[in-house]
This record gives sequence, structure tokens and C-alpha cells, in this order.
Amino acid sequence: MNTLEAFNQTLFLAINATPSTPDWQIDLASFIADYVIYLVPLVLAALWLSGSQQARATALRACSVTLLALAFNQFIGLMWPHPRPFMIGLGHTFIEHAPDSSFPSDHGTVFASITLTLLLARLRRHGAMMLIAALAVAWARVFVGVHFPFDMAGAVLVACFAYAVVTPMWSLMGDSLTDLSVALYRKMLAWPIARGWLAQ
Repeated sequence: MNTLEAFNQTLFLAINATPSTPDWQIDLASFIADYVIYLVPLVLAALWLSGSQQARATALRACSVTLLALAFNQFIGLMWPHPRPFMIGLGHTFIEHAPDSSFPSDHGTVFASITLTLLLARLRRHGAMMLIAALAVAWARVFVGVHFPFDMAGAVLVACFAYAVVTPMWSLMGDSLTDLSVALYRKMLAWPIARGWLAQ
């Protein structure tokens, strides 16, 4: 464990920005670290509003995997709290963050869960876009000093585990959950749907 932690810290210092890093790089990384996460609801909304039953089912499945994975993160953080770099005085930090457990990364987990679900559902265009965004966010959050590289690797493992847990349950209840969600959507948004503003 000590060897892995030492490697984790060494890798972090190799990626982490320093005061001599150009401001534009830090500003770009800070933007990616804080705001690219908003791409997730936009992509899921686009899938839902496409009107495709498969896309809607995939969006719901992606949400299920993500929520379960984030629940696992909370449990891991309680059982094994891991300090962030700035909590142990390592490297340089360029954005504010609460001094909570760093492992696994919640940002990384959200992106890994969504990306994995989209790619395995063969929604390659959306999955590829999310993969690029995921890699950018993983790099950025290490670069600005709020995560270790292993926090991102852990996020991928948690997402894979959550996907494996959700898969058999989805086989049993996925179609019913999708049908129920579509029925609620059509009832709650009947007015704009009837006018052709939203896909049925």
C-alpha cells in the first residue's frame, strides 16, 4: 500500500500544475474541472428527447448505474477516508474544494458510469463524446490539485462494479421502468408534446 501511495503521489506531482504554469492553462483546467460536468444532464436530456425507446432506456439505465456508483463512493469514503492532496500539503491547488475524502472521485464516477453505459449500449457517438469529456475532467481535476490519479482509476472500477450490479436487475425491471417513465413524461408534458415542441 505504501508503494502504491508513493506512486500515486509521484504521478500526481507529475501532472499537477505549479505557480509557474501559464495562467491560461490553469484557467482552462479550472473551467473543465468545474463546469464540464454539466454536459452529463445535457447528454441524457438529448437522449430522452430524441424519442427513441432505446435511447430513453439507456439514459435511465445510465442514471441508475451512476446513482448506485455514487452510493458506493459514499460508503467507501466513510470506511476508508483518503485525504485530498491539499489536505496533506502536497502540490498546488487552484480551485476551492471541501476537505473531504478524495477516493473515488465523484466527478470521475459520474463520467465513467455514463460513458460505460452509453458505449455498451452501442450509442457510440454519445459514448465517444462522454469519453473525451471524462478524460479531460480526470486530467483537469488532478492538474488543479483536488484529486490524485488513483482517485480517477478508482472511479472507473466503482462504475464497472455498479454496472455489473445493475445489469441483472435491469434485465428484470428495465422495460417496466422505461415504460412507466415514458408514461409519466407524456402525462406531465402533454401540452408541449401535443404541439410538437417535444418528442412523444
